[in-house]
Amino acid sequence: MMRAFLLLIFIAVPLTEIAIFIQVGSLIGLWRTIAAILITAIIGVSLLRYQGLATLARAQATLDEGRLPVDSLLHGVLLLIAGALLLTPGFLTDTIGFALLVPALRLWIGKRIWALLKNADATIIDGTFETSYQPPPRHGDSTPGRVIEGEVVDRDASPWREPPVDPDEPRD
Repeated sequence: MMRAFLLLIFIAVPLTEIAIFIQVGSLIGLWRTIAAILITAIIGVSLLRYQGLATLARAQATLDEGRLPVDSLLHGVLLLIAGALLLTPGFLTDTIGFALLVPALRLWIGKRIWALLKNADATIIDGTFETSYQPPPRHGDSTPGRVIEGEVVDRDASPWREPPVDPDEPRD
C-alpha cells in the first residue's frame, strides 16, 4: 500500500510540475519562469537557513536544561523536508516547501506526528526501531510471586507543551 502511494507521488508530482511550468511559461515567458524558480529557491534557502539555526539553538537550550529536544527534532525534520522541496525545481514543491517554513503549520504537523508516535506500540533500543504486541493477561492468569520487568512510560507527556513549573526551584 505504501509503495503504491509513493509510486503515485513520484509520478504525479513531476507531471503536475511540468503542467504548471507549461501554463506559467505560456503566461509570463520562459526566462521569467526560470527566474521565478531560481528566486524562490534562493529566498527559500535563506529562510530555511535562518529557521534551521534558530531550531538548532532551541534544541541546544533544551538539552542544556536536561530534557530531550523532541519538538526541535520534529521541527528540524520538517525543515529538512522543506529544504529538499525548495531546492527541487517547481512551483508545487516550492509552495509546499514555503508552507513548511510557517512555524504554526510545523507545530500542527508536529502535534499530529507526536500523537501517532505516542499511540504506536514501538520502542527504539540501541538505534533499532522495534514494535511488539503483547496481548493483555487473561483474568486470573497471574502467578503469585512472579516478577515482571518493565519500565514506566508516561504516554501523556508531550514535548509540545511546557513542563510544569516547580515552585521550589529558583528562577533566573
